[in-house]
Amino acid sequence: MGLATLIFLIIGGFSVLFLLVALLGSEVHLGHSDFGGWFSLPALAGFTGAFGFGGAIAAELTPGQGMDGLIGAVAGVAVAIPVGWLAGRLVRAAKDMKTDSTLTTGHLIGSTGTVLTPLAHGRYGEVRLEIGGQVMRLNARSDQPLPRGASILVIDTVSPTCVQVEPTPQYFSKEGQ
Repeated sequence: MGLATLIFLIIGGFSVLFLLVALLGSEVHLGHSDFGGWFSLPALAGFTGAFGFGGAIAAELTPGQGMDGLIGAVAGVAVAIPVGWLAGRLVRAAKDMKTDSTLTTGHLIGSTGTVLTPLAHGRYGEVRLEIGGQVMRLNARSDQPLPRGASILVIDTVSPTCVQVEPTPQYFSKEGQ
């Protein structure tokens, strides 16, 4: 292993340090925003790692001893620029990713479901609701008795684990038949 290879490996090793600092949550931005966004610590870690390790590979594969450092530097930069850019873009994309809001008790109102445990006036039962693809089982109460299997509509939230329900119009049409 030549001196140039060792130097490139040390530079690549610093990328691991940059990556650890980035993973610990440090927010460092360098450069100017005219270059498509800020250079972040993960982008710097990607650039440094690609430069160091890519340069070490190129320097080690260089047959002559006189040009291994220069060839390693050119190869390192050629690899580091796209890797650093890609790392910066991926981090920005992850940070700007839109996510659905967390379900709250307000999301329960207006949802429909099915009675699992019959509801009697003044007594609690259990209902199953499907909200946003998530099946939830909640305690429920109703102003009128509802049998198991009845379709219900949530009209209020009593607590985070209990809802006020009433039968849906389909239940009334089935009951009258």
